Amino acid sequence: MMLKELRILADHGKQFVPDLRKQPVSERFRGRPVISPGITEQQAGQAASLCPTGAIDGRSGAIDLGRCAFCNECALSMPDVYRFTNDYRIAATNRDDLVIVPGQDEPLKIDETAVRKDIRRLFRKSLKLRQVSAGGDNSCEMELGAAGNVNFDMGRYGIEFVASPRHADGIVITGPVSGNMARALEICYEATPSPRIIILVGTEAISGGLFADSPAVNRAFIENHHIDLYVPGNPAHPLTFINGVMDLVGL
Repeated sequence: MMLKELRILADHGKQFVPDLRKQPVSERFRGRPVISPGITEQQAGQAASLCPTGAIDGRSGAIDLGRCAFCNECALSMPDVYRFTNDYRIAATNRDDLVIVPGQDEPLKIDETAVRKDIRRLFRKSLKLRQVSAGGDNSCEMELGAAGNVNFDMGRYGIEFVASPRHADGIVITGPVSGNMARALEICYEATPSPRIIILVGTEAISGGLFADSPAVNRAFIENHHIDLYVPGNPAHPLTFINGVMDLVGL
């Protein structure tokens, strides 16, 4: 039996990503944007008019990754002004840090001072999370599922999703939070033992995305609770989520 298992392992090779911190992704992947420092107000206004989610400031041309749909329309229209790198490490602990300004070309890092001390003291070696799809379209939900598969295997660091909020250390929210899910989300949060963390994953969860102005959306929960980590993307890449959480807990 052991020889059979060894043959299977030899045939398949290593299926897991050895280093989740430095794993390269496709050059076509849209991650952290870079904006030309020489952008004019006219160009900024043109880019803002193209943006379906209002992520681009019409005066400065800055991009808010919390609102960005990563549709690439600005870069296609003005390739000399906007471009998206394939840098997937774009999670942040402060909402304002998701705004990329012209001339900014440094990798994003979380604000260490914004991380609550009890998070690293309690969850560094083991973090159990309850995922809540609050009106999501299943894209971010699928990527979060992939984060625990054999390839990414975030469970090797003790980071896992659990079925019950009573077994969780925090909740991961996807979707814009529809009115029908608002109370269910609050109940899930209340059932999670303290100290609990909140992680928003995807454009819709962070800002509402395309549905921000919809009367069917209720953002009261997001507005009334402290958010520990913002993970942008439309949808968010598994490596963006995993690296963001690892930075949060201090791995």
